[in-house]
Amino acid sequence: MLCRGKNKFTASDLSCSVLNNFFSTRPASYWAGNRKTQNRGSLSNRLQPKYKDMKGEINMSKGRLIATNIIGLIIVLAILAGGAYFYYDSISYVKTDEAHVTGEMADITAPASGKLSDWALKEGSKVSKDEKAAKIKGEQTVDVKSIMDGTIVKNEAKEGQIVQAGQTLAKTIDMDHLYITANIEENDLKDIEKGDKVDIVVDGDSGTTFEGNVEEIGYATNSTFDLLSQSNSSGNYTKVTQKVPVKISIKNPSDKVLPGMNASVKISK
Repeated sequence: MLCRGKNKFTASDLSCSVLNNFFSTRPASYWAGNRKTQNRGSLSNRLQPKYKDMKGEINMSKGRLIATNIIGLIIVLAILAGGAYFYYDSISYVKTDEAHVTGEMADITAPASGKLSDWALKEGSKVSKDEKAAKIKGEQTVDVKSIMDGTIVKNEAKEGQIVQAGQTLAKTIDMDHLYITANIEENDLKDIEKGDKVDIVVDGDSGTTFEGNVEEIGYATNSTFDLLSQSNSSGNYTKVTQKVPVKISIKNPSDKVLPGMNASVKISK
């Protein structure tokens, strides 16, 4: 009973009577069903946030998987592209880093013994073939001349010095016609010939690639001119790949390119 009876009958008494009648006439199964429905609703409300969290984690996992696959694909493509490049490079060019800049060299020497006079040459001075460079005063006065056009790269004399016949006074190099000497492995010689185009990079001017051509291929390996014998008294023999000097022209070298500098070359097959 939700409401107790009173001495006087009022509207509120009528309401209480109706409610009492409603609750008293409903079976126990009715109330059990409503409680289950309420419990299910509350369980659904509790599970809904968890479901949303699980769905978010699944979406994040899918995103990570897609990103991982994309990165893996990029890596595979990069490897394939790199392999293709190196393969093309290997079948198209002969390359070596064992190369250096050089030029035609000559010494200016004393033609006789005596005192060196009128010597005004210094490093960087240009001389011409048969140009009078100085005089030597001895038993007779003799002119000192250069045997080629070139630039003084090393001065070994000074004015008034007493010199001996044949003594080197200066060294010259033809700076206007520098070239590259590259040591090419014997196995690669079959792939190059005179006139082949060459790309050249000199360490002293590494930001520039110079053009050139194969001018001469040596007639003997470098080891042919070694002073020490290569014979092995132990009887054990180790085969060593030999190298042959190849002369390569260099077109329009910059002022940064100097004799003796290291270089790398790529010769088109």
